[in-house]
Amino acid sequence: MSLQSEIKRITAPDLRARKGGEPIVSLTSYHAHTAGLLDRFCDMILVGDSLGMVMHGLPSTVPVTLEMMILQGLAVMRGSSRALVTVDMPFGSYEESPQQAFRSASRIVKETGCGAVKLEGGVLMAETVAFLTRRGIPVIGHIGMTPQSINTFGSFRARGRDEADWPEIEADARAIAQAGASAIVIEAVAEPLAAKITGDIDVPTIGIGASNACDGQVLVLEDMLGLSPWVPKFVKRYADLGPAIASAVEAYADEVRSRAFPAKEHTYPKKQAKT
Repeated sequence: MSLQSEIKRITAPDLRARKGGEPIVSLTSYHAHTAGLLDRFCDMILVGDSLGMVMHGLPSTVPVTLEMMILQGLAVMRGSSRALVTVDMPFGSYEESPQQAFRSASRIVKETGCGAVKLEGGVLMAETVAFLTRRGIPVIGHIGMTPQSINTFGSFRARGRDEADWPEIEADARAIAQAGASAIVIEAVAEPLAAKITGDIDVPTIGIGASNACDGQVLVLEDMLGLSPWVPKFVKRYADLGPAIASAVEAYADEVRSRAFPAKEHTYPKKQAKT
């Protein structure tokens, strides 16, 4: 039996059971090689629709397609063996009806082999979350600042800083939890609101710009590695790889132009004739 076959993947029920326990560690990944690097450290790898902005230079996540998510989800599954892989459902693939959502989600799960899907929305999506979970598709919710609603919000701004806005966001969290979500991502909300929601619902909360009061955290990998040109306030840069990559490429370009690369040790010699 191979070592990989002995490794048990974390499942959505495993994640749900972490409520109130050791914090859940999550990062995004869109490639097999980064998934392999993350796998031993992360409980969940999120194949986020942020790939539209990070990989394709799109202005928002709205143009991302189902096919894009499936392609990158499959790559992440190939590169990982331990973490729960959750794939975002892109804008337009689930909002119309629970039936549309099931068709989209079942394609994602069947074609990638991932362990859960994630969708944005609160009260309005509760029926859809319940519909999916009753039919065998684990769901991670996403409330607060929901990037797919950028055209409605008008900007990527934090939510819940005014206490008058709390009841709506709290209702969203309760509705998604009661509908059967395995966990809920809370994005860019005021710290006391995130703490209140975390204490009020019985499923784990995973914060992104929602304080360490949550049951876990998620960040976009490229943001925390210093590969993104701009990052939100809530991101801590754990490395600054952008300048390092630029410096390496500059050195390569200089050596190619000066013919210093490839050197003798990087080339293949001719075989010696047999005598």
